[in-house]
Amino acid sequence: MFTGIIQGIGRLTGMEQRGGDALLHIHTGGLGLDDVALGDSIATNGVCLTVVALRGDGYSADVSRETLDLTTLGGLKPGNPVNLEKALTLGAPLGGHLVSGHVDGVGRVLERKRDARSIRFRIEAPAELARYIAHKGSICIDGASLTVNGVNGNRFELNIVPHTLQQTIMADYQAGARVNLEVDLIARYLERLLLGERAAEPATTEEGVTLELLGRRGFR
Repeated sequence: MFTGIIQGIGRLTGMEQRGGDALLHIHTGGLGLDDVALGDSIATNGVCLTVVALRGDGYSADVSRETLDLTTLGGLKPGNPVNLEKALTLGAPLGGHLVSGHVDGVGRVLERKRDARSIRFRIEAPAELARYIAHKGSICIDGASLTVNGVNGNRFELNIVPHTLQQTIMADYQAGARVNLEVDLIARYLERLLLGERAAEPATTEEGVTLELLGRRGFR
Protein backbone atom coordinates (compact mmCIF):
# COMPACT_ATOMS: atom_id res chain seq x y z
CA MET A 1 0.00 0.00 0.00
CA PHE A 2 0.98 3.61 -0.61
CA THR A 3 -0.29 7.07 0.34
CA GLY A 4 0.08 8.92 -2.95
CA ILE A 5 2.58 11.35 -1.40
CA ILE A 6 5.50 11.35 -3.83
CA GLN A 7 8.86 10.95 -2.08
CA GLY A 8 11.18 11.61 -4.99
CA ILE A 9 11.57 11.93 -8.73
CA GLY A 10 13.67 9.25 -10.40
CA ARG A 11 14.60 8.54 -14.00
CA LEU A 12 14.43 5.53 -16.22
CA THR A 13 17.99 4.53 -17.11
CA GLY A 14 17.16 1.48 -19.17
CA MET A 15 14.53 -1.03 -20.24
CA GLU A 16 15.52 -4.55 -21.22
CA GLN A 17 13.05 -6.56 -23.30
CA ARG A 18 12.67 -10.02 -21.81
CA GLY A 19 10.62 -12.29 -24.09
CA GLY A 20 7.50 -10.14 -24.18
CA ASP A 21 7.87 -8.44 -20.83
CA ALA A 22 10.60 -6.11 -19.57
CA LEU A 23 13.14 -5.32 -16.86
CA LEU A 24 13.21 -1.65 -15.86
CA HIS A 25 16.22 0.10 -14.35
CA ILE A 26 15.40 3.20 -12.29
CA HIS A 27 17.79 5.80 -10.89
CA THR A 28 16.22 7.13 -7.70
CA GLY A 29 17.96 10.50 -7.47
CA GLY A 30 17.70 11.80 -3.90
CA LEU A 31 15.40 9.02 -2.71
CA GLY A 32 17.42 6.84 -0.33
CA LEU A 33 17.24 3.06 -0.57
CA ASP A 34 18.91 2.14 2.72
CA ASP A 35 15.61 0.83 4.08
CA VAL A 36 14.66 -1.05 0.90
CA ALA A 37 15.30 -4.78 0.48
CA LEU A 38 14.90 -7.18 -2.41
CA GLY A 39 11.22 -8.02 -2.77
CA ASP A 40 10.03 -4.67 -1.44
CA SER A 41 7.56 -2.56 -3.40
CA ILE A 42 8.15 0.87 -4.90
CA ALA A 43 5.40 2.76 -6.70
CA THR A 44 6.83 3.96 -10.01
CA ASN A 45 4.52 6.46 -11.71
CA GLY A 46 1.80 4.90 -9.60
CA VAL A 47 2.56 1.30 -10.56
CA CYS A 48 3.50 -1.04 -7.71
CA LEU A 49 6.76 -2.72 -8.77
CA THR A 50 8.76 -5.35 -6.91
CA VAL A 51 12.46 -4.64 -6.46
CA VAL A 52 14.51 -7.49 -7.97
CA ALA A 53 17.93 -5.83 -7.85
CA LEU A 54 19.47 -2.98 -5.86
CA ARG A 55 22.45 -0.76 -6.45
CA GLY A 56 23.60 2.34 -4.66
CA ASP A 57 21.65 4.78 -6.77
CA GLY A 58 18.69 2.79 -7.99
CA TYR A 59 16.77 -0.44 -8.43
CA SER A 60 15.52 -2.81 -11.09
CA ALA A 61 12.03 -4.28 -11.41
CA ASP A 62 10.32 -6.77 -13.67
CA VAL A 63 7.27 -5.50 -15.55
CA SER A 64 4.76 -8.02 -16.89
CA ARG A 65 3.19 -7.89 -20.32
CA GLU A 66 -0.16 -6.95 -18.76
CA THR A 67 1.39 -4.01 -16.90
CA LEU A 68 3.11 -2.83 -20.08
CA ASP A 69 -0.23 -2.98 -21.91
CA LEU A 70 -2.37 -1.32 -19.23
CA THR A 71 -0.07 1.47 -18.01
CA THR A 72 2.25 4.08 -19.47
CA LEU A 73 5.42 2.26 -18.37
CA GLY A 74 5.88 0.58 -21.75
CA GLY A 75 6.14 3.99 -23.43
CA LEU A 76 8.91 5.32 -21.19
CA LYS A 77 12.26 6.19 -22.75
CA PRO A 78 15.66 6.35 -21.03
CA GLY A 79 15.91 9.68 -19.25
CA ASN A 80 12.17 10.08 -18.66
CA PRO A 81 11.34 11.18 -15.09
CA VAL A 82 9.12 9.04 -12.85
CA ASN A 83 7.33 9.63 -9.56
CA LEU A 84 8.57 7.39 -6.74
CA GLU A 85 7.09 6.31 -3.42
CA LYS A 86 8.24 3.54 -1.12
CA ALA A 87 5.62 1.30 0.48
CA LEU A 88 3.62 2.60 3.42
CA THR A 89 4.72 1.41 6.87
CA LEU A 90 2.43 1.05 9.88
CA GLY A 91 2.51 4.19 11.97
CA ALA A 92 3.50 6.46 9.08
CA PRO A 93 1.29 9.54 8.43
CA LEU A 94 -1.36 8.97 5.79
CA GLY A 95 -0.97 12.31 4.07
CA GLY A 96 -2.81 11.41 0.88
CA HIS A 97 -5.26 8.51 0.57
CA LEU A 98 -4.93 4.73 0.47
CA VAL A 99 -3.37 3.76 -2.85
CA SER A 100 -2.77 0.18 -4.02
CA GLY A 101 -0.44 0.83 -6.94
CA HIS A 102 -2.80 -1.13 -9.22
CA VAL A 103 -3.52 1.15 -12.18
CA ASP A 104 -7.14 1.16 -13.40
CA GLY A 105 -6.52 2.83 -16.74
CA VAL A 106 -4.63 5.45 -18.71
CA GLY A 107 -5.93 8.99 -19.01
CA ARG A 108 -4.97 11.84 -21.31
CA VAL A 109 -4.20 15.46 -20.47
CA LEU A 110 -6.53 17.66 -22.53
CA GLU A 111 -5.62 21.10 -21.27
CA ARG A 112 -3.12 22.93 -19.10
CA LYS A 113 -3.69 26.51 -17.99
CA ARG A 114 -2.39 28.83 -15.30
CA ASP A 115 -4.64 29.85 -12.39
CA ALA A 116 -2.75 32.37 -10.21
CA ARG A 117 0.26 30.40 -8.89
CA SER A 118 -1.41 27.05 -9.57
CA ILE A 119 -1.82 25.08 -12.76
CA ARG A 120 -5.19 23.64 -13.71
CA PHE A 121 -5.27 20.43 -15.73
CA ARG A 122 -8.23 18.92 -17.54
CA ILE A 123 -7.89 15.16 -17.97
CA GLU A 124 -9.95 12.61 -19.88
CA ALA A 125 -10.41 9.22 -18.23
CA PRO A 126 -11.53 5.99 -19.92
CA ALA A 127 -15.34 5.98 -20.03
CA GLU A 128 -15.58 2.91 -17.77
CA LEU A 129 -13.81 4.78 -14.94
CA ALA A 130 -16.05 7.87 -14.99
CA ARG A 131 -18.45 6.50 -12.35
CA TYR A 132 -15.62 6.30 -9.80
CA ILE A 133 -14.52 9.94 -10.16
CA ALA A 134 -16.36 12.40 -7.92
CA HIS A 135 -16.15 16.14 -7.32
CA LYS A 136 -13.85 16.71 -4.31
CA GLY A 137 -13.04 13.01 -4.24
CA SER A 138 -9.55 11.52 -4.44
CA ILE A 139 -7.77 10.19 -7.50
CA CYS A 140 -4.22 9.00 -8.05
CA ILE A 141 -2.38 10.37 -11.10
CA ASP A 142 1.01 8.76 -11.84
CA GLY A 143 1.16 7.83 -8.16
CA ALA A 144 0.24 11.27 -6.77
CA SER A 145 -2.82 11.59 -4.52
CA LEU A 146 -4.90 14.49 -5.80
CA THR A 147 -8.29 16.11 -5.22
CA VAL A 148 -10.78 16.28 -8.10
CA ASN A 149 -11.88 19.91 -8.53
CA GLY A 150 -14.55 19.37 -11.16
CA VAL A 151 -16.18 16.60 -13.20
CA ASN A 152 -17.98 16.64 -16.53
CA GLY A 153 -18.71 13.18 -17.90
CA ASN A 154 -15.44 11.29 -18.13
CA ARG A 155 -13.42 14.49 -17.96
CA PHE A 156 -12.21 16.01 -14.71
CA GLU A 157 -10.15 18.94 -13.49
CA LEU A 158 -7.26 19.23 -11.06
CA ASN A 159 -5.83 22.34 -9.41
CA ILE A 160 -2.13 21.72 -8.75
CA VAL A 161 -0.34 23.99 -6.30
CA PRO A 162 3.33 25.01 -6.72
CA HIS A 163 4.65 22.53 -4.12
CA THR A 164 3.09 19.56 -5.92
CA LEU A 165 4.45 20.80 -9.25
CA GLN A 166 7.94 20.96 -7.75
CA GLN A 167 7.81 17.55 -6.06
CA THR A 168 6.26 15.49 -8.89
CA ILE A 169 6.54 15.09 -12.64
CA MET A 170 3.32 17.06 -13.18
CA ALA A 171 5.29 20.19 -14.04
CA ASP A 172 6.18 18.45 -17.33
CA TYR A 173 2.60 17.59 -18.30
CA GLN A 174 1.38 19.11 -21.56
CA ALA A 175 -1.78 18.52 -23.57
CA GLY A 176 -1.66 15.02 -25.02
CA ALA A 177 0.36 13.47 -22.18
CA ARG A 178 -0.76 9.99 -21.09
CA VAL A 179 -1.05 9.39 -17.34
CA ASN A 180 -1.71 6.40 -15.10
CA LEU A 181 -5.00 6.57 -13.19
CA GLU A 182 -6.01 4.76 -10.02
CA VAL A 183 -9.50 5.49 -8.72
CA ASP A 184 -10.43 5.53 -5.05
CA LEU A 185 -10.33 2.09 -3.42
CA ILE A 186 -13.51 2.71 -1.42
CA ALA A 187 -15.51 3.50 -4.57
CA ARG A 188 -14.41 0.26 -6.22
CA TYR A 189 -15.24 -1.92 -3.24
CA LEU A 190 -18.54 -0.13 -2.57
CA GLU A 191 -19.71 -0.89 -6.09
CA ARG A 192 -18.81 -4.57 -5.66
CA LEU A 193 -20.57 -4.79 -2.29
CA LEU A 194 -23.75 -3.24 -3.69
CA LEU A 195 -23.96 -6.07 -6.21
CA GLY A 196 -24.70 -8.45 -3.32
CA GLU A 197 -25.39 -11.99 -4.54
CA ARG A 198 -25.05 -10.83 -8.14
CA ALA A 199 -21.29 -10.52 -7.56
CA ALA A 200 -21.02 -14.34 -7.81
CA GLU A 201 -22.82 -14.45 -11.17
CA PRO A 202 -20.97 -14.45 -14.53
CA ALA A 203 -20.38 -10.99 -15.93
CA THR A 204 -22.89 -9.62 -18.44
CA THR A 205 -23.20 -6.42 -20.41
CA GLU A 206 -25.55 -5.21 -17.64
CA GLU A 207 -23.00 -5.77 -14.89
CA GLY A 208 -22.60 -2.90 -12.45
CA VAL A 209 -24.64 -0.75 -10.13
CA THR A 210 -27.87 0.48 -11.73
CA LEU A 211 -30.83 2.50 -10.47
CA GLU A 212 -32.90 -0.69 -10.52
CA LEU A 213 -30.32 -2.49 -8.37
CA LEU A 214 -30.10 0.40 -5.90
CA GLY A 215 -33.88 0.39 -5.58
CA ARG A 216 -33.87 -3.31 -4.69
CA ARG A 217 -31.20 -2.59 -2.05
CA GLY A 218 -33.43 0.00 -0.36
CA PHE A 219 -31.94 3.19 -1.84
CA ARG A 220 -34.58 5.65 -2.99
